[in-house]
Amino acid sequence: MPTTRATTTRDRSAVRSLLRLWPYVRPVRARLFTAAFVAILASCAGLVIPLVLKWLVDGPIAGRDPAGVWLGALFLLLLGLAEALLFGLRRWLVARPLAGVEAAMRADLYRHLQRLPVAFHDRWASGQLLSRGTTDLMLLRMFLAFPLTFLLVNGVTILVGVIIMLVQDLTLGLVILGPAVPVVVSCFVFEKQYAEVARRAQDQVGDLTTVVEEGVLGIRIIKGFGRHRSQARAFWELSRTLRGTELRKARLLATILAVIVTLPEVAIGAALVLGSVRVADGDLSAGTLVAFLSTALALRWPVDSIGFLLAMSQEAATATERYFEVMDAQAETATAPTSTSKASADRGLRFHNVQFRYPDAPADSPPVLQHIDLHIRPGESMALVGATGSGKTTLTALIPRLHEVTSGRITLDGVDIAAMSREQLRAKVAVAFEEPTLFSASVGENVLMGAPDKAGAAELNRALAVAQAEFTHALPQGTDTQVGEQGLSLSGGQRQRLALARAVVGQPDFLVLDDPLSALDVHTEAAVEAALRDVLAGTTALIVAHRPSTVLLADRVALLSGGRIAAVGTHHELLRDNAEYAHLMSGTELEAAR
Repeated sequence: MPTTRATTTRDRSAVRSLLRLWPYVRPVRARLFTAAFVAILASCAGLVIPLVLKWLVDGPIAGRDPAGVWLGALFLLLLGLAEALLFGLRRWLVARPLAGVEAAMRADLYRHLQRLPVAFHDRWASGQLLSRGTTDLMLLRMFLAFPLTFLLVNGVTILVGVIIMLVQDLTLGLVILGPAVPVVVSCFVFEKQYAEVARRAQDQVGDLTTVVEEGVLGIRIIKGFGRHRSQARAFWELSRTLRGTELRKARLLATILAVIVTLPEVAIGAALVLGSVRVADGDLSAGTLVAFLSTALALRWPVDSIGFLLAMSQEAATATERYFEVMDAQAETATAPTSTSKASADRGLRFHNVQFRYPDAPADSPPVLQHIDLHIRPGESMALVGATGSGKTTLTALIPRLHEVTSGRITLDGVDIAAMSREQLRAKVAVAFEEPTLFSASVGENVLMGAPDKAGAAELNRALAVAQAEFTHALPQGTDTQVGEQGLSLSGGQRQRLALARAVVGQPDFLVLDDPLSALDVHTEAAVEAALRDVLAGTTALIVAHRPSTVLLADRVALLSGGRIAAVGTHHELLRDNAEYAHLMSGTELEAAR
């Protein structure tokens, strides 16, 4: 009984999963229903052929009527052509709309991924997301194009065919129906086992995709450390595991096909022997036997296809589950701007008793940030200094709401950022991270990503000048040069300067820079700092800094220690009065001197 309940629950779960496709299918339902109706007509046309054969054998052939034979042959030809044309029409009806369904689902998945919080992307491997947007959606399109239709068509065909056989001869019909019960039981068992293996295989495809992606993106590290053999072994292990799972699927499918094919074939053989004896005894006409066996043979494909139709349906159900695992993840909520009075004391960027703990952290774990009270006045630049792991990058990620504060609030000119729409917030705040990310696009497109749509060459050149990135004009196509995936065709310092240019190109009200000059040489850093001072004079900025030269860009400095703001003051004040700050700066200076 427990096994039966588990099977029933899984079957219902698979059906519920597939039913979730309805919103995507609804716009094209007319064509799909028409295609199913056309396929049913085609199958029924095929079932009329045995009846014509019966008429031919018992009529014109038995009566030696050549004209009747030619007429019967013409009927058979027309029925065959009608069946072929109807099946061709069915394929034409479903091809275009189902390609549209797949495209719509892929677009929705990508749009949803862009709206999911950073914490979601931190937890999920990129290969798993990629496989859901490619392999899984291909399986769903194939299911909608073939199994979904033919499970219905073949069911109707088998039902009509069985009725025709029973009407022709009840005894032979019951012989043919003999294997029905063991076939149905085998299908239930197969469906349960195949669903588990199909899910495992599709998850393993995602893992394998992740390894391939990491191997491509990290090719410099792999080659630099001579780790190509270990990476190849890791890939081979996953590939071998996937191969074993796919072979398990093949064995299950072979087993069910053996049952589904063998038992009906035995039944047809038994009906042939019994029917031949009855024809010899005169109890059955030759035409009836020919029509009966032709009908039984016409039902072979609908019966034989049950196995792989169920297999494809289970894979589609699994793909649907995997797709909606991502779609069900809660996206960043869109909040409407509210009219909040702006007290002069709250102008600028202010943290009000902010506390932050990562969403997936244990409830009893200490917060990463706690009791953060910090005020950066309008037009002021503040450097954020702290030891490695003190929470500097996490704090800067709270301002553009890449993470949401656990408690407390952050205000921009007196307005709580949680009350702003993300579009409005990110139009006010520009960010540049220590690890610069560039896209497979031109230099200009990468930089202007941080500017309003109307920005053009003037804004681009100004931002490149601030970031000392005029090297882009010497590239083969200038600022139209494609930088390649992740910008790996550029040096680390060049990528960092382009990321800085992207941050300043829109002339934002608030600027957040996470150690933006760490990859620059001393001379380039000095030139960038000189140009950056003019930008900082007209904006409110928070700058994560490790070097004294970067700290000196700021008007004041905040020391972050143990997830708290330990001290705030000018560089010279903290250097004189705070031992931890002096230690950090002296260590940096010593390292720079070396």
